[in-house]
Amino acid sequence: MAKIRVTETVLRDGHQSLIATRMRTDDMLPICKSLDDIGFWSLEVWGGATFDSCIRFLKEDPWERLQQLKTALPNTPLQMLLRGQNLLGYRHYSDDVVKEFVKLSALNGIDVFRIFDAMNDTRNLESSIKAVKKNNKHAQGAVSYTTSPVHNNKLFVKMAKQMQQMGCDSIVIKDMAGLLTPYNTSELVKALVDSLDVPVHLHSHATAGLASMCQLKALEAGCSGIDTAISSFAEGTSHPTTESMVATLTNTPYDTTLNLKKLQDIGAYFYQVRKKYHQFESEFTGLDTRVQVNQVPGGMISNLSNQLKEQGELTRMNDVLDEIPKVRSDLGYPPLVTPTSQIVGTQAVLNVLTGERYKTITNEVKLYLQGKYGKAPGNINKKTKQLAIGNEETIECRPADLLKPELSRLKSEIGGLAKTKEDVITYAMFPDIGKEFLEQRSSGTLVAEYLEPIGENEASCPNAPTEFLITLHGEEYHIKVTGTGHPNQERRPFYMTLDGVPEELQVEILSEIDLSSQTTIPHSGKRSKRPKASQPGHVTTSMPGVIIDVLVKEEDIVEAGTPVIITEAMKMETEIQAPISGKVTEVYVSKGDTVNPDEILITIE
Repeated sequence: MAKIRVTETVLRDGHQSLIATRMRTDDMLPICKSLDDIGFWSLEVWGGATFDSCIRFLKEDPWERLQQLKTALPNTPLQMLLRGQNLLGYRHYSDDVVKEFVKLSALNGIDVFRIFDAMNDTRNLESSIKAVKKNNKHAQGAVSYTTSPVHNNKLFVKMAKQMQQMGCDSIVIKDMAGLLTPYNTSELVKALVDSLDVPVHLHSHATAGLASMCQLKALEAGCSGIDTAISSFAEGTSHPTTESMVATLTNTPYDTTLNLKKLQDIGAYFYQVRKKYHQFESEFTGLDTRVQVNQVPGGMISNLSNQLKEQGELTRMNDVLDEIPKVRSDLGYPPLVTPTSQIVGTQAVLNVLTGERYKTITNEVKLYLQGKYGKAPGNINKKTKQLAIGNEETIECRPADLLKPELSRLKSEIGGLAKTKEDVITYAMFPDIGKEFLEQRSSGTLVAEYLEPIGENEASCPNAPTEFLITLHGEEYHIKVTGTGHPNQERRPFYMTLDGVPEELQVEILSEIDLSSQTTIPHSGKRSKRPKASQPGHVTTSMPGVIIDVLVKEEDIVEAGTPVIITEAMKMETEIQAPISGKVTEVYVSKGDTVNPDEILITIE
């Protein structure tokens, strides 16, 4: 038998699953020489949530990360996770954007494109697969594994055959939630191997404690490749441990031939790295067989934990996990993988936190029910559909067929902020945070505020905060504030490092200390405090978020149910509707404002 292919995931899915995708490039580069010497079939380094995390949290250019990794890993194929027609965003993109994205990704260093669709609708994979083959790269089609009344091995084999016919060089079973059991794995892999002419790989998360056994049974059934994570970023909601699987397979027909001692040295390096990101550790990263019921994938568990913590509602996690299967059933049993995992998960959170199912429905759920993500695997709950979109017809064609070419428009919109073709794609993926990232880079604030301490320059700013050692709940933290937003902002960002990890806080400044004279300076910006909602005409939000758009102005006449504001919470947009008919008398918010539940956003009389 040929050497077993091993894909190492520590630089992407490993840290996405365990520390909310927060690992910085600076912590990757020092170990790249050692990783490159191992002989992995591929290293997964990009895609998934890494692009979003780079520009949203880390303030790194994801394209520069890819270029740096390609230079540092010249001998190992680099792999990415691509969401089919969704690319790396949360909507479908036109075919011209898909082609450009794949072309630039290939030019910048991606060799293996793992392509999946959250709905398992193969029509949404056509453009990506075609583009990958045109650029002479490896196209790996992914079957998003799930269990439901409408999913079975026959369906998965049919899908795999379709992807092979489209030109895929290999097929992977993408078990994003860790739902596979060992004997089911054996049956599915055998069915795929018997039906296909291309190699079959297995990607499975260890959430339920079954993944390593699944990998062994898969190899015995003819599987050619497995995904693993180096020990310090393995297990739990991540993947089986690389070192353990290598040891298991040594001197067997499935020997990987990888050097165990060298792998152990890499594990020791990442053990130290992980300590730096302890504040991003999810409380739900250990073994949890509940995944066999709620089907929540590893990265989603980690993100749900962080998001509920931000809302001050972490104690409601079990309620959310109970609600997720119900929402999934209502939506026709989509596999829970980005973006459907976010769509289902966020709606479940809203159902729990508002205390009423579908009282607030996200825009993404409405788009899903309109068919704009593809065909639902099963039947949709008619009552849910009626609540969300009324009697609107569901589209039947490939969703991207309805999209006009948009690359030229995107180039025009971002204008001179885009210095490269890659910058245009960054803006395309995430228009708001992408534009903000490019603006900050243009003004030089990315370097000063996120990547390097100010050091000697602190003295040039008379109001500059400084450095602290604080003790909180018995733990000591090293905090260094490295920059702030403009003094006249009502709420302004403070950029800091917390135990060496960059963070951003939005702070309302009431006063400052002039370090040159040690006197208190009242803050010059206008202090804004919104009153608490108490009347039927007070428009509020159900959960903390950011204002994406305000759709009305004072003196407008609105009907009850008319959308008046769009907010974003947990990466999902929600329309807030007028609770009554009447005239808009006050608007308290504008685009970009952060809002909290029970505050008056708009008053209607």
